[in-house]
Order: sequence, then structure tokens, then C-alpha cells
Amino acid sequence: MPLLPDQVPIGVLAARSGVATSALRFYEVQGLIRASRTEGNQRRYPRHTLRRVAFIRAAQRVGLSLDEIAAALAGLPSDKAPAKADWARLTRAWRPRLDGRIREMEKLRDDLTGCIGCGCLSLRTCRLLNADDVSALEGPGSYLLEDRV
Repeated sequence: MPLLPDQVPIGVLAARSGVATSALRFYEVQGLIRASRTEGNQRRYPRHTLRRVAFIRAAQRVGLSLDEIAAALAGLPSDKAPAKADWARLTRAWRPRLDGRIREMEKLRDDLTGCIGCGCLSLRTCRLLNADDVSALEGPGSYLLEDRV
């Protein structure tokens, strides 16, 4: 693939990053990426924006909010592509969150296996559909509303 010019239009950035142009405009409004404008008012993004967009997508897959992503990006250089050490520092902070999500998925898998074997799909007793329902111990109905009156 040929080397991109220093400044790329939004369509090229979208095609290369796999992110819709509407999402790129949204990221810009949120301050996650920056564009300059041509005399014809067309957006031009620095080539290194591809790396920032890749970071945003990866962070979203980890489960970071846009505010958390913005805070992470604030610690990166805005005028050049981040160095490998920058990425390593940021992604180390994701490991506990990823480990937690892995534990949640393993629990879901194990509960789902039990649910398939049970077949009850009962809202009253199902550990999968009604996980951690402490109110069920009090019985059916809207007793919480009655108790407040």
C-alpha cells in the first residue's frame, strides 16, 4: 500500500481506519482527533491520526468511555504518532479491566452452560436471567413500593 501524504481527507482516513466518516466527525467534535481545513473548508487530518483512531477503537473494545479515552489521549503527543512506549504505558492500565471482563465472560459461560442444562428460564430462580436478585428472597410482587407507603 502506498505511503499516505502528510494530510489526508476524511474519506481516506475512514477507508484506511475502517471508521465511518460520521464517527470521525464525532471524534473531532469530542476533541479526540483534530483536522485542519482547506480553502474549500474540507477536513484534512494529519497522517498520524490513523494511529489515534486505532487507539480509540481499541479502547472502546476494552470498554473505556469516551471521557476515559480523551483523558488517555491527552497524555499523548498531538503533533506526531505516539511512540511504542506511549502505547505500552496506556495499555498496561487496561489489563485489570480486561482481566475483569474475562472473568465476567467465563462466569457467563459457566452460568449459561448450567442454564441450558436446567432449561427453566424462570425469572424467579434463574441465575443467568435474574442474577444476584436479592429482592426475590422477599417473594413476588411490588412489596418494596408497599413498604414505603
